[in-house]
Amino acid sequence: MNELVTRVADNVGIAPDTAEKAVGMMLGFLQREADDAAVARMIESIPGAPELVAKFNGEGAGGGGLLGGLMASFGGGVMALGQQLMSLGLGMGEITGLAKETIKVAREHAGDETVDTVVASVPGLSQFV
Repeated sequence: MNELVTRVADNVGIAPDTAEKAVGMMLGFLQREADDAAVARMIESIPGAPELVAKFNGEGAGGGGLLGGLMASFGGGVMALGQQLMSLGLGMGEITGLAKETIKVAREHAGDETVDTVVASVPGLSQFV
């Protein structure tokens, strides 16, 4: 297990396998939604992140039933990701902790400027990190 997953599991208080899937889903979401150049630099700089994206990028994408459809009609984005993470059994506190810890690790590896560009390029993300 990589440093990012271990830190999220330990600091958020969730099972390592759930943390691995949640981090992979979050990074995959960022890869799809954020500034292409900045998010590529960020993901490449975090040890193990490219593998997590490859493993979980498509996980939970789309679908979501009626609620997912409604969220998508209102822009989806962060809200749709939140729904996918809730389907893993995470509550809002854990999702916020996951986002903050992931961004903290990203800043350590990719630097503030790159991470700030990623966060600013995704509508609504800044309120969670």
